[in-house]
Amino acid sequence: MNTAKSPQLLIVEDDLALQKQIKWSLDRFESVAASDRESALVQFRRCLPPVVTMDLGLPPDKDSVSEGFALLEKLLDIDPDVKVVVLTGQNDRANALRAIDLGAYDFLAKPFDVELLNLTVERALRLHELQAENTRLRDMRTGEATQGVMTRDPEMLRICRMVEKVAPSNASVMLLGESGTGKEVLAQALHQASRRSGKFVAINCAAIPENLLESELFGYEKGAFTGAVKTTPGRIETAHGGTLMFDEIGDLPHSLQAKLLRFLQERTIERIGARQSIAVDVRVVCATHQDLKALIGENRFREDLYYRLAEIVVTIPPLRSRVGDPALLAHAFLKRFAQEQRTTMRFAEDAVRAIEAYPWPGNVRELVSVVKRATIMADGDRITRDDMGLPDVEVQADAADRSLDLRLAREAAERETILTALARANGNIVKASELLGVSRPTLYDLMNRLAIRVDRG
Repeated sequence: MNTAKSPQLLIVEDDLALQKQIKWSLDRFESVAASDRESALVQFRRCLPPVVTMDLGLPPDKDSVSEGFALLEKLLDIDPDVKVVVLTGQNDRANALRAIDLGAYDFLAKPFDVELLNLTVERALRLHELQAENTRLRDMRTGEATQGVMTRDPEMLRICRMVEKVAPSNASVMLLGESGTGKEVLAQALHQASRRSGKFVAINCAAIPENLLESELFGYEKGAFTGAVKTTPGRIETAHGGTLMFDEIGDLPHSLQAKLLRFLQERTIERIGARQSIAVDVRVVCATHQDLKALIGENRFREDLYYRLAEIVVTIPPLRSRVGDPALLAHAFLKRFAQEQRTTMRFAEDAVRAIEAYPWPGNVRELVSVVKRATIMADGDRITRDDMGLPDVEVQADAADRSLDLRLAREAAERETILTALARANGNIVKASELLGVSRPTLYDLMNRLAIRVDRG
């Protein structure tokens, strides 16, 4: 068994005698060495060491710093968290400071003090470890604000963190995604994470007839039109101090788009039949499954309104592309519906496989409907594929373009396999480890390394 440690340090130095001296001075750390930009990039991609020491003057132009700066920029592009310590000549302080501005961790003048170099590398390594641990812990949890979003998919977890980050601001947020992907759930999470004390108010622009939508949005005064027997606030006014969600914003009639734009610019409204403006403080969130830029090209949606609404754009992936989520959500919905019927039910193996293989064109909304119907129609306590009405679809290998980085490809494959096993086992670590053919401690180690979280309770 190979027990060699991963290198902690990459030493980039073209002077082989000095390279050996640096390596000897830093013999406490596992290291690899390179003498030019090309070999340094090969070593860095292969090992991804957390710390790099490098000279700026590299071949083929040792008298210039162009190769060194090109290498520095590329290293930070590959891994923004890498700590680069620049070793520079006594009269090269200006370039060292430039390197710091570009993102280098520190610089030391040659000839360097061995103890100071060791201390600098040790601190850089420790900082990298702390940052990596912080990132891991952050990735392993979904914040309180997004507890309603059940997922283990890396992209959805990233979106949850994005929602939590955006929530305290007043920026308008546009949620894009296919119908049934959970746009309103994320909008409510955004409201919960905000500092707003008012209500969450949603209006579906496609569900209300055009002749009623204006009064529904802006309200009306008593006597403004036939049937207006009392003054009635609109949805915008009702959401004062809170969050207002425009669902299916792409269906907003063109005649109302100018009025909505004026409200977004001035933050005041006028009820129908009124002569006074009312100031309204709301956070605006909108959602649509349509291509708004295409609608703009067809003159069906105002471009100036789009840019007012799309200060922050969040694109929600469809259920079929969320690794492990179809089975994860199906188990959760089954538990909920079974409790409502005061019974205990579980999925048969063929049902789980069918859930994983089915493309779910209706997304989460379709999954909810299918599971609910199956809990009603199943004869016993086991739900089969036939109970769910799903086709017997074979899982096809995804031949999409893949990264040629073997380390990243291996991690991606491990993550997808573990997520699939956990989803199939409904989060049961013992069963998942049996499916994977590994011990529980090994599975826990893999989950910690890949920042995979299992909800308990």
